Amino acid sequence: MQLETQKFYYTPEQYLGIEEKAEYKSEYHDGEIVPMTGGTTNHNKIALNLAASLKIALRRKNYDVYIGDVRLWIPRYRQHTYPDVIVIEGQPIYTGTSTTTVMNPILIAQVLSKSTKNYDQGDKFLYYRSIAEFKEYILIDQYQYHVMQYVKTAENQWSFTELDHESAILSLQTVDFQIELRDLYEQVNFAENNED
Repeated sequence: MQLETQKFYYTPEQYLGIEEKAEYKSEYHDGEIVPMTGGTTNHNKIALNLAASLKIALRRKNYDVYIGDVRLWIPRYRQHTYPDVIVIEGQPIYTGTSTTTVMNPILIAQVLSKSTKNYDQGDKFLYYRSIAEFKEYILIDQYQYHVMQYVKTAENQWSFTELDHESAILSLQTVDFQIELRDLYEQVNFAENNED
């Protein structure tokens, strides 16, 4: 006889209440609360290198750069996620009265891990594309020099660029910013990559 595990479904409000008191971060996937895995030091270095470089490049311009702890709400798909890096043009649009959850990124960057890369490239990208302001998606491999860039060119149309060597230059289309992959991957030790 097979035992079925009972799934619990939560409202977005219940999730936010639980998340506020939680000791670790979880995402919300249309009723389910999904614990997030811990990131590696290389994952953290890449996200921080990108965010810090963006912050300096966009200084005194009408953009905000956020990293890791700012939650994103995607109403169409009822998803709460924590992108690695997001850029918002102008003022953030928040859900509710708190300043912990935004809804209007123009750019999202994800550092890929073995356990999340398929989700980040598949369903999560589908969810992100439902955000009206969203125009650019950057996927960064943490195990080798490899970046995938998707840029919205028209309604339901995206162009794709792939970069795969340390001297390649990632040129963003939504903001005035370029970074050489060797700078994006600064201090990353590929030999240390034996996580998840």
